[in-house]
Amino acid sequence: MAWSDSMVSMNGTQVSYIGHDCKDIPEFLGERYGLLTRRLDLSFNQLRSLAGLKAFTGLEELVVDNNLLGNDLQLPRLPTLHTLTLNKNQLTDIEALLGHLAKATPSLQYLSLLGNEACPNQLVSLDKDEDDYQRYRYFVLHKLPTLKFLDTRKVCKTEQQEAEARGAFMKVVKPKLSDMVAPGDPRSECSSMPYTPLPRGSRDGKNHKGVFAKCRYVYYGKHSEGNRFIHNDQL
Repeated sequence: MAWSDSMVSMNGTQVSYIGHDCKDIPEFLGERYGLLTRRLDLSFNQLRSLAGLKAFTGLEELVVDNNLLGNDLQLPRLPTLHTLTLNKNQLTDIEALLGHLAKATPSLQYLSLLGNEACPNQLVSLDKDEDDYQRYRYFVLHKLPTLKFLDTRKVCKTEQQEAEARGAFMKVVKPKLSDMVAPGDPRSECSSMPYTPLPRGSRDGKNHKGVFAKCRYVYYGKHSEGNRFIHNDQL
């Protein structure tokens, strides 16, 4: 694909290169705009690498939403970068990512990871809840204590205190059943089926059979709320 300046939007020190389906940062961007750019937006491409950022030595804001960046993400050292948004990529390893950012972006204050598996948000994973997300925030703030804003919320003082005290133990990890059972174990078959209290033979909708069984509990009605108002001679 031939690159040209007409594909680049520049306003002062802000450069946008959005929606061109590139897998790597084009060399001409760094050659022509690297020294001048303070804010760079590379959203809606197919980026798998950010190696081309080496030319952007004075970068302060970087937006790379809606790309294909994964756990092998490597940023060059960007000492002046204070804002980074990585929304809707393919990041899953939060601990490795934060360790890398702590070294590569020492001035980082604003970070957003929404839409990645590394960010346990109900919009991405229905099995996550607000408690999972709050523990994630504590863990991120423990690793990156200079952050002032994470995802959609400002970092408050109580969060900073909790992250400092217990953030190291707040990493959200939920083992899968498939990782806990041996091949051939009956539980591995059940893990892909929705829970139901019915016996196995009654679960097949195409070959459904009525189910009868004995119950060891007998109800006499002595403790029924209704029996407080009905006498025997009224039955």
